[in-house]
Amino acid sequence: MQVYHLDLQELPLFKDVPAAEVDRFIAATGAVIKRVGKGIRILEAYEENHDIGVIVEGEAQVLAEDRFGNETVSHNLERGAMMGSTSAIMPQIPNDTAILALTDVLVLWIPYKALLTSGPKLGRTHGMVMKNILEAFCRKNVLMVQKIKILSQKTLRERLILYLLYRQQRQGKSRVQVPGRVQLAKELECNRSALTREISAMQSEGLLSMGEDWMELDAEKVAGMG
Repeated sequence: MQVYHLDLQELPLFKDVPAAEVDRFIAATGAVIKRVGKGIRILEAYEENHDIGVIVEGEAQVLAEDRFGNETVSHNLERGAMMGSTSAIMPQIPNDTAILALTDVLVLWIPYKALLTSGPKLGRTHGMVMKNILEAFCRKNVLMVQKIKILSQKTLRERLILYLLYRQQRQGKSRVQVPGRVQLAKELECNRSALTREISAMQSEGLLSMGEDWMELDAEKVAGMG
């Protein structure tokens, strides 16, 4: 198994679990690692799924899809993020989200039924993993609430500022990594041209500095907006 090569023990799913125990967990549950190429759907909306996925390498994007094929960008998934949980745990509820690989992605797939029945084999390790899964579900709920708060802002400027402030919280720094302009417009649910104009205006006013893949707010000027 590639536990040490891929540092699986460093994933949030295996927080506080020694690498040797991660190895044992994977053997007991029959989990496998699969590669998905950039631009490929990792999961399709409304399709049957029996596994919980964890991103080991790469970045993906959650797309909410309706029955007419219309898609809305929800949020991005990076190393350690989980996917497929709802469709694996509650298959009776139609899952209207798809997962798109934004880069080449490695995913650890854990069969949900095997996860439930592996407790006697794994003992304390099983309890630790289940605790980490519950924490991941809570983080997912936080992201959903943040998305709602961002889109409820009255102006595009307020949306972008709140979006960047949440990114600062998650990334732990003021200069945050951001997606490309097209993707960012999708996440903020706005017109790309309008977003470009707003970014230029914020730069001119000294509210925002940016590079090819990063943005940074001027904390003092943002605080003064209140």
